[in-house]
Amino acid sequence: MLQFSQATLDQLIDPRGHACACGRTHKVSMDYLRIGPGAVRYLPDALRAVGGTKPFVVCDVNTEAAAWDSVRAVLDGAGVPYTLYRFPMEHVEPDEYAVGSLTMAFDPSCDCVMGIGSGVINDCCKVLCHAVGKKQLIVGTAPSMDGYASNSSSMIRERIKVSLYNAAPAAILCDIDIIKNAPMRMLWAGFGDMLAKYVALCEWRISNLVTGEYYCENIAGLMRESLRKVVENAPGLKNRDEKAVQATVEGLVLSGIAMSYAGISRPASGLEHYFSHLWEMMCLDRGKPYELHGIQVGVGTLLTLRLYDKIRNMTPDRKTAEAFMAGFSNGEWEAMIRRVFGKAAEAVIRQEHETFHKNDPARHARRLDNIIDGWSEIQRFIAEELPETETIAALMRDLGMPMEPADIGISRQDTEDAFIASRDIRDKYLTSSMLWDMGLLYKMKAEI
Repeated sequence: MLQFSQATLDQLIDPRGHACACGRTHKVSMDYLRIGPGAVRYLPDALRAVGGTKPFVVCDVNTEAAAWDSVRAVLDGAGVPYTLYRFPMEHVEPDEYAVGSLTMAFDPSCDCVMGIGSGVINDCCKVLCHAVGKKQLIVGTAPSMDGYASNSSSMIRERIKVSLYNAAPAAILCDIDIIKNAPMRMLWAGFGDMLAKYVALCEWRISNLVTGEYYCENIAGLMRESLRKVVENAPGLKNRDEKAVQATVEGLVLSGIAMSYAGISRPASGLEHYFSHLWEMMCLDRGKPYELHGIQVGVGTLLTLRLYDKIRNMTPDRKTAEAFMAGFSNGEWEAMIRRVFGKAAEAVIRQEHETFHKNDPARHARRLDNIIDGWSEIQRFIAEELPETETIAALMRDLGMPMEPADIGISRQDTEDAFIASRDIRDKYLTSSMLWDMGLLYKMKAEI
C-alpha cells in the first residue's frame, strides 16, 4: 500500500488510484499537475493532457493583472485559440450570480475551461464545468486557499455557505514566479488555511469516534506531513522566499488532493473554517466587506486552539448534558438562528428539520454515550494532533498576521454568535457540536 505522506505528486494523481487499508480506493480526477518556477510555460502540455484545444479563459480584474500577460504569451506562442471572459466587478462572490454570468458568457466552441486565479475563480469554474460538461484547468495566482485540487467548491447558495461536490480540476499549474508576488495578505491567507489542518484532523478523529463517520489514517498522514513542511518553512514567507512559497503551495494542493481522496472536506477544515463561513455570511447579510477566507481561518484556528486549552481539562458530565437536552427549546433555537443568520435563517431551519436532525434527543443520547465512553481516546487525539497554542500564535505574530477577531473587524458578539451557530450550517460534527452534546456550548461562548 502506498503511504501517501511519502508519495510524489505524480504518484498521488495516478489515474489508477490507490487501494488503501481503510477499505477504499483513493483517486483524484487529475490529468496534469505542475508546481514550480516557470510552470506557466507548460500550459500547452496541460491542454494536451486534458484534450483541450480551445479554452474558455476566466479571470477577474486582479488575476488578469497578475497572470494574464504570461498566460496569453504562452497561448499565443503555441497558436492556441481561446475566448476570454473577465468578471467586470472588483470583488466577485462565489454565488448564483457569478456562476450564472459565466454560464451566459460561455463560448460553446470552447472544449475546456481555464481559470486564472485562486479561490473564487477556481470554485466558480468547477461549478461551470459541471454544468457544461467540460474539463477544467486552473492557473494559480496566489497561495491563498486549499481548494485548488479538491473536488468541492465553497459556494454561497441562498445566502448560505455550502460545499458543492463537482469535480477537481483536470490540470493545475502553480507558477511560483507568479504566486510569490501575490499580495502578502494572500500569503498570510494560505498559511492560515494550512494551520486549520491541526484542528481538522483532530475533529475528524473525534467525529469518527462519536458519530462513526468514515476516517482514513493514510489521508490524515498526508495532511500531517504537508503541514509539517509548511510550518517548518513558514518564517520565509515574510521575505517571499521561494522555498517557503513552494512548500505552502504544495501543502495547499495536497490538501485538495486529500479532500478529493476522502470525498469530503474533513481532512482540511473544521470549526476554524466555520468561524470564517459565519463571518462571511454575516457580512453578506449586512452588505459589508469581509477579510480573506484564509486570514479569517487563521484567526479561527487560534480561537479553536484556545478552546481546546479548556477542553483538555474537562470531563463530560452526563447530568449536565441530559439537563441541557431536557431544557432544549426548539422555539428558542429557531429564534437564535433567525437572529444570527438573518435572511439565510429559514433555509438553515429547514435543513435541520428536513435533513440533519442534529437536535434530535435520541441522536444526542447516542453521541453523548460515545463521548463519555471514549473521553480518554478524545483526550489522546487532542494531545496527538494539536500544537501548543502559543507556538502557533508566535508563528502568526512573526509573519505580522491578524490574530484576533478585532484585528479583522469582527466584534465579540459576532464571534460568540459564529461559535454557537457553527454547528448549524451543515451536518458536520465539530468541536462546537461536541460541546453542545456535553451541554456546555452556550457556557463556553464567554471563553471564546
